[in-house]
Amino acid sequence: MKKTVLLIDDEKDFGLLLKGFFARKQYDVCVSYTIEEGMKALEELKPDFIFLDNNLPDGLGWGKIDFIVQNYPKSQLNLISAYHVPKTTTQRFRILEKPISINDLDRLFK
Repeated sequence: MKKTVLLIDDEKDFGLLLKGFFARKQYDVCVSYTIEEGMKALEELKPDFIFLDNNLPDGLGWGKIDFIVQNYPKSQLNLISAYHVPKTTTQRFRILEKPISINDLDRLFK
């Protein structure tokens, strides 16, 4: 069974980058551009990997961390942002700072 990636980010170029990267690894990728779209897709897909941006048109994506961690514990949550990226040592999610390169992704998803 193919692994599934959900990207919730309003940056279309970043979405294309991730979609191409994971397609080469034979993953299915769904891109949502708002929190509302992303939460609907999350429920439908129950993805293996989630990439959640913080600054979205309809609010702060990181406000959904607790909900996602509690309701989708098997999904690897990856928080992404170019602004105000906090440092953490938690094992429950990863924080990735934009810009993210293909090399960065490759190291994480070998």
